Amino acid sequence: MLVRLAGLVEESIVDGPGYRLAIFFQGCPHACIGCHNPKTHDLRGGYEADTDEIVKKIRQSSYIDGITLTGGEPLLQPRQALAFARAAKEKGLSVWLYTGFVYEDISDAETLELLKQVDVLVDGKFEIKLKSLELSFRGSSNQRLIDVQQSLKLGKTVLLSELD
Repeated sequence: MLVRLAGLVEESIVDGPGYRLAIFFQGCPHACIGCHNPKTHDLRGGYEADTDEIVKKIRQSSYIDGITLTGGEPLLQPRQALAFARAAKEKGLSVWLYTGFVYEDISDAETLELLKQVDVLVDGKFEIKLKSLELSFRGSSNQRLIDVQQSLKLGKTVLLSELD
């Protein structure tokens, strides 16, 4: 299956903990002012890639601790994101996903299936007025680090800070 990407970073250390394969999806409806990746906004930009090739990279990597699905907006291509997340989980890797959508508003079946494979969801649009360099793995204080598996299990949003 094809996926529209902005690019890949094979040794990211800023898109979640450890060494990560960061998969940057192309296309974003949010167009946040101050976005650090505005070239990913155009739905027709970037390039098409075969999901099988990216899955192969995930399976063959011997050093990454996880993958990060980011963008752009990964939830615009949930089936493709699910293929990557499943490959990572099969290998015992962590899966982080960045979205401009809010966790509580996600309700479509495809995206909920994807969330079953996600460890941490960073949700919410980037808000320039709430920008902070003091935050870990997010740009503005409205964005949350959500423990997706605990949230699904308990039926309520569980923030990572609540588990410390």
